[in-house]
Amino acid sequence: MRSPDPAGSSPPRDVYVFATCVVDLFMPDAGLDAIAVLERLGCRVHVPDAQTCCGQPAYTSGFPEESRRVAAAQLDLFPQPWPIVVPSGSCAGMMRHHWPRLFENDPARQAQARGIGARVVEFSDFLAATDLPLPVAATNDPVSVCLHTSCSARRETGALASGRRLLEALPGVELKIQAYESECCGFGGTFAVKQPEISAAMAGDKADALSASGCDAFVSGDCGCLLNLNGTLARREAALQGRHIASFLRERWGLPAPEGGA
Repeated sequence: MRSPDPAGSSPPRDVYVFATCVVDLFMPDAGLDAIAVLERLGCRVHVPDAQTCCGQPAYTSGFPEESRRVAAAQLDLFPQPWPIVVPSGSCAGMMRHHWPRLFENDPARQAQARGIGARVVEFSDFLAATDLPLPVAATNDPVSVCLHTSCSARRETGALASGRRLLEALPGVELKIQAYESECCGFGGTFAVKQPEISAAMAGDKADALSASGCDAFVSGDCGCLLNLNGTLARREAALQGRHIASFLRERWGLPAPEGGA
């Protein structure tokens, strides 16, 4: 459990954070920055130690039983009726919409999954909808950014509208629209491994569109997309790189980097 930032709203609001396996293993700074932002709002953040994966890789690969076992291991980690903030639209969508389907033959577990799913909220959706006051920007230095929203986030959460709203509220930030804004980045979890040529072509189209926009940087709420697109851009030796929206907001709001972060 993390105590709320004393500068935040009072009384504190308890929230869970489901960090996701991709954030935990590949982009931990994004998770730490999300926690830092939530604490600055005055939230008391609870991160269950035993959390692992939402089960989406197995689910989308056609292994429902394996996915069910992974999801079942998470169900008892959120006993309190607090919001479950997830810094990933795809994982939030999995937990909200697909966990109940995994347990259609187990009414008790399905009811539990539905109850949890109703409390799951994607990170930018939580910020955009909260009645807690958002921090004042610490800088108005001009920067242009594109927003990349994952396919799952676009279809299963409100992250596209929420992300735009948060970015447009920042002084000095120009939000640019990329030509292929609604297109997939080609990651798709295990799709990138099973269909590498198609995935690479899709990532290439998206990288072309981002570069052509003239943006200084791009942001996303999904680390899987960021890994795929940043890897594509790095192989091209392009200067453009993407960041998680939590990291971008933390920096623009002038919040200190969390311990253990960059």
